[in-house]
Amino acid sequence: MIEQLRDAQRGERLIRLYRPFEETYVRGYVLGVESEFFLLGLVSDRLWLDGFECFRVDDVDELVADPYADFTQAALAARGEVRPELTLRLTNIAALLTSAAERFPLVTIHKERDQPDACYVGKVISIEGGIVWMLEIGPDAKWDAAPSAHKLGEITRVNFGGDYEDALALIGGTPPAPTSPSRVPLRLVSDKA
Repeated sequence: MIEQLRDAQRGERLIRLYRPFEETYVRGYVLGVESEFFLLGLVSDRLWLDGFECFRVDDVDELVADPYADFTQAALAARGEVRPELTLRLTNIAALLTSAAERFPLVTIHKERDQPDACYVGKVISIEGGIVWMLEIGPDAKWDAAPSAHKLGEITRVNFGGDYEDALALIGGTPPAPTSPSRVPLRLVSDKA
């Protein structure tokens, strides 16, 4: 799968990929590939660029060339949309989250193995002991008071820079200073999960 992803990136081809967590395909441009994760510039079903998604390489069942690439690319070009360029550190989930958080105000994480219908949107506060601490923002664009913890090894997908994250950041504004959760920092697990 890694070679297919790298070929798609080198060829700047519009692709569709299929994963066990979704009933349909995800469409976009492969922008970066490492051994565990890859970065996709998303193209929405409405034929607009819609941010970025990172997936675990092992979670891809199939990757194919988009059969309607010519039409899709013509529609994007007619709308002034060009293939996005973005470089992130993709060596592991901690590097990916840190890199995305440095460039985007909000990230969305998914834990599709355990919670297929849930996502968590927020600002990354810290990553330590195999845990990412996020100050989350709800679908009402209101910030939580305290950060929440998510195990790095449970994260299957990360989104950022999309219309939804941008709208939440626009309406929610700057996050408040988080209150410190009652916890002892965990240092038992590698941050490379």
